[in-house]
Amino acid sequence: MSSTLVQILRGRPFAVGVHVSLWLLLGLVMFKVGGKAPDFRDSDSFSAPPQNLAPVTTLGSLFASVQWPTSASGEGPSPFFTRYFVPVPSPEPPPPTTRKIEVTYQGYFQAEGSPKTAILKVGDTFVAAAVGSALETNYFVADATMQTLTLTNQAAQTTLLPLNSKKEIEVPIK
Repeated sequence: MSSTLVQILRGRPFAVGVHVSLWLLLGLVMFKVGGKAPDFRDSDSFSAPPQNLAPVTTLGSLFASVQWPTSASGEGPSPFFTRYFVPVPSPEPPPPTTRKIEVTYQGYFQAEGSPKTAILKVGDTFVAAAVGSALETNYFVADATMQTLTLTNQAAQTTLLPLNSKKEIEVPIK
């Protein structure tokens, strides 16, 4: 811009003129001098409105109670009823091949010239088994001491039974 135009825009007379004109404009707006509001009205359409936008007569049958699903229990319809989640029947599990029995070591005795004989409570019955003999189908008495009884199976796994305490062992079904 030229320097003369800049000096006019920065001058005091220009600022006073803008200030007075804004006050005059505010006064005219406040006292409604200078006109009236435009006349607003609804306009007429140039085309006829469309007839039967939606087939309202057929909507009644969509919400009829005949269309609602019925529950399997015979009760009234529930808003949470769905046929989406139908349970898949689970296959029957195979019959068990083992069972668990409770064994309690009661102590042992030894007569002169005979092996140690352990006294055990198997389930609800008392059993006397010599060291080296079979206790249940695949368990054998390996050793008997004052505090523990050692059982072993055909896979050479050992089980220690403390004195007077129950322990569950798993044996195959005969």
